[in-house]
Amino acid sequence: MNRRNRTLFRALAPLALMGLIFYLSSQPADEELAWWTVIARKLGHISGYALLTALWAWALAGVVRRPVLLAGAIALAYACTDELHQSFVETRHGTPIDVGVDAIGIGLAAVLIQLRRISPAYRGQIDAERRLARSSPGPWP
Repeated sequence: MNRRNRTLFRALAPLALMGLIFYLSSQPADEELAWWTVIARKLGHISGYALLTALWAWALAGVVRRPVLLAGAIALAYACTDELHQSFVETRHGTPIDVGVDAIGIGLAAVLIQLRRISPAYRGQIDAERRLARSSPGPWP
């Protein structure tokens, strides 16, 4: 499979998640929510947009120079348009606070992806230090 086809295939996952987010945003809201329901929904925002960022980064890897940055931009733009969409749904309203909550998830995913992408040279240095420490017959300092 060539790079273009692989990218198109991989793009199906974040697009499907975007469709799910759109569907969930189209549902009418309850009037009074318990505090734990509000917290659960905010955690859903954080995890949903973290997953969206990770999926876009995966889909764009090897295609663009900075896939995590572009993935974060796509997810943030979608968060903004999702809140706009909610302002047209009866019993719902879009808020900048929800975009901020979504941005927490986007940032969290970007940081975790970057931490996972430690340079191979640095990773080799860490592995060499671990091997020396494990094979050393002397006492631990």
